[in-house]
Amino acid sequence: MTRVVSRQNSRYREIARLVSSSRERRKTGRCVLEGEHLVAAYLDRVGVPDTVVASEDALARPGVAALLARVSPANAVVVPQALFDDMGTLMPDVGVIAVAAAPRIASRAGGGLVLLVEAIQDPGNLGSMLRSAAAFGATDAWLSKECAFAWSPKVLRAGQGAHFQIAIHEDADLVATAAKLRGERVRVLATVASGGSPIDRASLAPRVALAVGNEGAGLSDALREAADESVTIPMPGGTESLNVAAATAVALYEIARRRATAAERR
Repeated sequence: MTRVVSRQNSRYREIARLVSSSRERRKTGRCVLEGEHLVAAYLDRVGVPDTVVASEDALARPGVAALLARVSPANAVVVPQALFDDMGTLMPDVGVIAVAAAPRIASRAGGGLVLLVEAIQDPGNLGSMLRSAAAFGATDAWLSKECAFAWSPKVLRAGQGAHFQIAIHEDADLVATAAKLRGERVRVLATVASGGSPIDRASLAPRVALAVGNEGAGLSDALREAADESVTIPMPGGTESLNVAAATAVALYEIARRRATAAERR
């Protein structure tokens, strides 16, 4: 592995630019993975990152040592804790990061569950929604251009590896996507806070797309009109609405549960 002790080192400066600059990450098509879990998930599901960087203080951790052992010496960099901390805004005591190409997972033909995400700007919410989508078997997530950048460190942290399990399509025209899906016999459900069919009684099909919008404005009129049906989560407790990430998890679970039940009956 390479030990770097100077802030003027060209490799260190390049890594620091990527850690601190969203613009640089977008321009280069690369992402920064923070912590043992995300780095391991990338290694398990995608391949070897461009560079794995660990602080000298973290070398004693078994998890960090195991990660460094999985990459070639040319891909491993160790820096003093002070230099690690100076690279940019990282989670406290993260110990290890990786710089990697943002993977582009291909859509799976005939995927049974798809998520359409409109104007979700909070990175934590977006990452949690992608995590739920992966957990409940979605194959694709289509994100409108108003959404947060899917490969930002905050979204990646909240996603906890979901980015490496599903196909993520950014800057999508969701109205056109919904129309295309309907043409492929995918039933498109639009989530609304009230007035829709209870989600446990909505009409499903072998393939389903769930459209969700932001907490303030909800779904756009155009996307609601492009859907087959509007659905609402019944809340007998009287709460007006759920956090969008929580609502997405509930809706995806209910759709996955009903589809699994239908498959068992067949």
